[in-house]
Amino acid sequence: MDVKVLGSGCRNCLNTAEIITAKAAELGVPVTVEKVTDFAAIAGYGVMRTPGVVIDGKVVHAGGVPSADDVARWLTGA
Repeated sequence: MDVKVLGSGCRNCLNTAEIITAKAAELGVPVTVEKVTDFAAIAGYGVMRTPGVVIDGKVVHAGGVPSADDVARWLTGA
């Protein structure tokens, strides 16, 4: 699973990446987490508020740190 965390590299963006990495490990879901800080690339996804999360090319979240429950839902497809 390819996960991109979109944002400037702020604390919320880092927390989002950490939550995704930890939840994926807990669930045994193999993921590659990439931090995207280029504003042109972020805008290319249509994300105007960060952090944003893109999973396998689809924007699933924008603005604020997602909850661990949301992340689990995204990673398991539930």
